[in-house]
Amino acid sequence: MYSLHEGSGLFLLSVLAGLQIAAEGRGTPPCRPGFSEDVYKVVVPDITEKGHPLFNVRFVDCGRGGLVRFECSNPSDFRIEADGVVYAARSIQHSTLPASPLLIKASDTTTQQQWVTQAKLTHSTHSSQQVQQIAAPPVMSKDLKEITFPSRSMDSQLKRMKRDWVIPPINVPENSRGPFPLELVRIRSDHDKNRSLRYSVTGPGADQPPTGIFIIDPISGELSVNKPLDREHISNFHLRAHAVDLNGNQVENPIDIVINVIDMNDNRPEFTHQIWNGTVPEGSKPGTFVMTVTSVDKDDPRTANGMLRYKILSQNPESPTSNMFTINNKTGGIITVAAGLDREKVPQYTLIIQATDMEGNPMYGLSNTATAVIRVTDVNDNPPEFTAETFFGEVPENRVNVIVANLTVTDKDQPNTPAWNAVYKITGGDPTGRFSVPTDPTTNEGLVTVVKPIDYEISRTYVLTVEAKNEVPLARGIHSPRQSTATVSIRVIDVNESPYFEPNPKLIKLEEGMMPESTLTTFTAQDPDRFMQQSIRYSKLLDPANWLRIDPNTGRVTTIAVLDRESPFVKNSLYNATFLASDSGVPSASGTGTLQIFLLDINDNAPKVFPQETEICEKPEPNAINITAVDGDLNPNAGPFAFELAHRPSDVRRNWTITRVSGDYAQVSLKIGFLESGIYEIPILITDSGNLPLSNTSYLRIKVCQCDYNGDCTDQQHIMAAGLGTGAIISILLCIIILLILVLMFVVWMKRRDKERQAKQLLIDPEDDVRDNILKYDEEGGGEEDQDYDLSQLQQPDTIEPDAIKPVGIRRLDERPLHPEPQYPMRSAAPHPGDIGDFINEGLKAADNDPTAPPYDSLLVFDYEGSGSTAGSLSSLNSSSSGGDQDYDYLNDWGPRFRKLADMYGGSDD
Repeated sequence: MYSLHEGSGLFLLSVLAGLQIAAEGRGTPPCRPGFSEDVYKVVVPDITEKGHPLFNVRFVDCGRGGLVRFECSNPSDFRIEADGVVYAARSIQHSTLPASPLLIKASDTTTQQQWVTQAKLTHSTHSSQQVQQIAAPPVMSKDLKEITFPSRSMDSQLKRMKRDWVIPPINVPENSRGPFPLELVRIRSDHDKNRSLRYSVTGPGADQPPTGIFIIDPISGELSVNKPLDREHISNFHLRAHAVDLNGNQVENPIDIVINVIDMNDNRPEFTHQIWNGTVPEGSKPGTFVMTVTSVDKDDPRTANGMLRYKILSQNPESPTSNMFTINNKTGGIITVAAGLDREKVPQYTLIIQATDMEGNPMYGLSNTATAVIRVTDVNDNPPEFTAETFFGEVPENRVNVIVANLTVTDKDQPNTPAWNAVYKITGGDPTGRFSVPTDPTTNEGLVTVVKPIDYEISRTYVLTVEAKNEVPLARGIHSPRQSTATVSIRVIDVNESPYFEPNPKLIKLEEGMMPESTLTTFTAQDPDRFMQQSIRYSKLLDPANWLRIDPNTGRVTTIAVLDRESPFVKNSLYNATFLASDSGVPSASGTGTLQIFLLDINDNAPKVFPQETEICEKPEPNAINITAVDGDLNPNAGPFAFELAHRPSDVRRNWTITRVSGDYAQVSLKIGFLESGIYEIPILITDSGNLPLSNTSYLRIKVCQCDYNGDCTDQQHIMAAGLGTGAIISILLCIIILLILVLMFVVWMKRRDKERQAKQLLIDPEDDVRDNILKYDEEGGGEEDQDYDLSQLQQPDTIEPDAIKPVGIRRLDERPLHPEPQYPMRSAAPHPGDIGDFINEGLKAADNDPTAPPYDSLLVFDYEGSGSTAGSLSSLNSSSSGGDQDYDYLNDWGPRFRKLADMYGGSDD
């Protein structure tokens, strides 16, 4: 019997249906399918909320494997699940409990066999007797279901353990409200009657993570749950119970306990996507599949808690009906249920989809919603229609790739899709294929285009029939309307066309040698403008040899020179001349024509010997030279040729002979055994084979030379002939001239470098001069002992050594500038001694009159002394100052030349 205590949750205890005892000498009782109890006594609390579990019925199927279905007699107040748990279908109070027992029926869906049990529901205050409990009260009770360890059988000779008991699982609902700990079952061993034992459990939930969920009293063996369970986290626990004595010795084999967490409907369905997108073609028939929406529920899918049902809550817009779609309540598949989907009217539908667990029960199930957006895709259900019945255009004649007219259409289908893109086709009015109608990819217009030239003189107007279709065929049942066909009227504009020669080119055959002013032919052109009164004038455009003339009015072609087939302007006997025909239109149009003249050959060219020069040895072995003839004419006015030596000069036939080898070749050879080296010209008379044969005497230039054993000339003339040519000699001379220029430039550069080196030595920075600014000057002549002059230097100043002359451009800092140079007097190389005084006076006078000269005290030009000297200028010699305040005794230390100065300035007044 089951008992439910007031204020506590429902805790299900699976009770052993029978003990399978395997003892020697005893048989196993047969298994009978059915409920474990004929009558279940259930104690319910004062108030039971909706969806709260009340009790559990256990059905033993004896391994039949069939699917058993449970039903209760009062489905409005109670509902029973497939696992046998009975729930309150509504809120129940003790005053509303039914007086009659609750009947529960189990049906085997395979054999249709049925079993019935009943459950007596009583209020907790009226229950005085102890009953078997599904959920134990918080305080340990003797009514708690016991699980006994299987016994052991002893034998005097052999000890073996019997077959373990099969312990049914313990069912515990999730999300219990407590109070905790709540007892589930009591574990007991038969050995606890004569000795003290200690009980323990191991496994996940006990001593393994997650620890602390289940605990056991070590003395009483009461197994309890310590906290609420969550089936979605852990759906079952596998524990192992142990019994040991006080010394820790195992007295029983461990038994396995399975605790199943009974699912509660504590999770709402969750859609995998909040917004679902699908498509359906417009015009789809009812039953067309659109899309599938899915939702998941974390509750047990084997129970009603996880069994979902779908339905459509709303449709927007509700056009043309409010129920355009339906959904499979189990799979979530959405299909169409009504016709009338039209993208041009309603391009998109929005559906609110609801998923409810508890098999869609709106009272007990939990729900959730999602949005399904269904886009109606376009199909070609609207043909293109022209905006006008007739379109007009015009085009000048002879124009191609010109757009004549733009054809516009309307199409209600989705733009820029194959169902909207138009394709135009000309169905009439253009038998020769002079027009085409491509589609403008941007505007979808038809562009009537001329693809072949149109002649105004042939047709002045064209009337085309154009049909418009889409890139894809129309949907089934849709036909093209009359507006899908239009007429295009095209007017051709007449233009001035160019005259044309017929035939072009024109070929005529004539014999060469036709004299000037001879008429060849008449070469005229035609004007295609038949409706215009115009005249044509002719002119010559190309006449390479300037042989022809054309009459500007009649087109008559005459010669102005002799036609020569052998002219370089004639190729393969064909001469081409181009003429121009211009009409009188405004603006004028012109055309060209080619006249081809095939010149027939006549015998007007005499043959000539070939080659014109050759060589032969003084003692030729053999002594024959092969020759032929060239003739500008064609056969039969050319070969075969007749060769003959001229009669003059007379030594030709005496020294030479000619022998005909074939019709075109002959051999010239010496009659004598030796001929001196030199150049000989042999006149040969050659006659062609024309109808009127032509003869010509041409000269064969033969060089007679000394030959080596190979027969090659070895004389000086031959060597000279094999020497350098004019071009090679000019090249050698140019190389020699360039080499001389390079040598000259090198010499100039070397001299310039020497001058720069000398300039660097003279122009030394005074600050870098390490001397004491006292320079040793050349001899100046300061006394009697210095009067030994070389007068020849004064008499012949031009004989001064060149090394004493400073290079141009290198001067001292205090020298007078080079330009302009004063005109100093020049003396002859051998003057009279008496002229020395006059020469010095004239030079002094010229120096005084030189404005650029510094104030020198004599004609001597001193060397550069450097800057910063403490000595004064020598100009002080003519100064009026006495200088008595200075000490000049140090001049005595400078040598005999300065000692006289020391006596003059440094001594006493005496």
